[in-house]
Amino acid sequence: MLYRTIAMSVVLGFIFSEFLGIATGGLVSAGYLAFFMGSPLRAVATLAVAVLIYLVTRLLEKRVIIYGRRRFMTVILLSIILTWVVEQIARTGITGLDIRMVGFIIPGLIANDMLRQGVVKTLAATCIVAIAIRLVMLTGIL
Repeated sequence: MLYRTIAMSVVLGFIFSEFLGIATGGLVSAGYLAFFMGSPLRAVATLAVAVLIYLVTRLLEKRVIIYGRRRFMTVILLSIILTWVVEQIARTGITGLDIRMVGFIIPGLIANDMLRQGVVKTLAATCIVAIAIRLVMLTGIL
């Protein structure tokens, strides 16, 4: 089932990008979010961490020269670190919620596209494609 959601994500993300010119936060991100929509807190936490990575990277860009591969490496490393931190906090039970992320690099991929095209466009595109994939999964078309 996961393979189908990822394949649909790659195809729909590519079509979305080609026709509208808006990236969906990495071609696989929407598929992973769609797969975990049964746990909405996971999807929301993943998107929240992506926004946090975006903000931290914007702050870093004011102090350090970050562009191209350096910026991509920065968002991926921040994604790994912040995902680990959030999951460690969730494990302690302080929040009382089961807050886990969808993967370690998915928030970073989404944040990377946020840095290129803006937060609202990226979140909207990612959510639209993820919901479309989830609907296809629920109907059993593919």
